[in-house]
Amino acid sequence: MLIDSHCHLDRLDFDALGGDLDHVLQTARQQGVEQLLSVCVNLETFPAVLSIAEQYPFVYASVGVHPDERECHEPTVDELIVLAQHPKIVAIGETGLDYFHCKGDVAWQQERFRTHIRAALRVGKPLIVHSREAKADTVRILREEGAERVGGVMHCFTEDWEMAQAALALNFYISFSGIVTFNSAHTLRDVAARVPLDRMLVETDSPYLAPVPKRGKTNQPAYVRHVAERIAGVRKIPLSSVEEATSENFMRLFNISC
Repeated sequence: MLIDSHCHLDRLDFDALGGDLDHVLQTARQQGVEQLLSVCVNLETFPAVLSIAEQYPFVYASVGVHPDERECHEPTVDELIVLAQHPKIVAIGETGLDYFHCKGDVAWQQERFRTHIRAALRVGKPLIVHSREAKADTVRILREEGAERVGGVMHCFTEDWEMAQAALALNFYISFSGIVTFNSAHTLRDVAARVPLDRMLVETDSPYLAPVPKRGKTNQPAYVRHVAERIAGVRKIPLSSVEEATSENFMRLFNISC
């Protein structure tokens, strides 16, 4: 069994994928992907994200506002807490810091990140953290806010082993996307070889970042198999070992029963 621990089902281009959501999910199931986490990026689209999770028993959802989202409603701690009460909401996020897309004043982004951490602590649900070119501040804010009490996942991890160690020490899992399959991703594959198997997740981040050999196409949950296969190759272990470990990790982190 495989689990796509991070995708955006509400953002899929169904014309490019040759079918509707039912078709995409059936294709994923045919590839052994039995559960998915559809991740929210702003509160305006949260109803659509939640609606999908309500329709399919094997799809879960999160609530949060992505650090790149500027022209959107700014959530309060109390708003996130209320929305996170729904039984299909298993995490707070996607949240975090992105200094690649955000230049200049980043105070607003840091405060949004703190809001999400505080909400997660109040509801006792893990965080989904996006960090790009913001390694030091991401770790600092997580420490300052006591995020280790709920933990979470460093999604679509692209940093080095130093960053991975800091995240692991804060009770976070490391999630690998299709980037780990890219020819240039030597440093990332080194991290994939070193992260403890019981602290690892796999994801697509679809519709973005399609893995090799699907690079250039619209990504979809079925392609998480290519991510798992590359990690198995890097670690020189059977694919089944990666499947079993990452599925167990997902259910443990997000408190989901079999």
